[in-house]
Amino acid sequence: MIRHTVVFKLKHPEGSQQELDFLRSARKLSEISTAKNFECLRQISEKNDYDFGLSMEFDSAADYEVYNTHPAHVEFVQTRWVPEVIDFMEIDYVVYIED
Repeated sequence: MIRHTVVFKLKHPEGSQQELDFLRSARKLSEISTAKNFECLRQISEKNDYDFGLSMEFDSAADYEVYNTHPAHVEFVQTRWVPEVIDFMEIDYVVYIED
């Protein structure tokens, strides 16, 4: 299993309609069948400057690749992410130690 996460900061004012529109658009990525347990999150730690996060899981690297190359994801990145996100950090996890 791969857990894909990204934290980000938008160029839009907090609470604006543009912010809400972006987040609603991002949530549509959950419709890509290989993305499991999709969550759109508000970041609350004072230890960084990011405002939001996305988190999802993939059963395999192949499923993750299906998501990455899916036309809906590609379009979202090109038309929403690139022009509207001013900073981000992406982290992908796999289980390191199992019980």
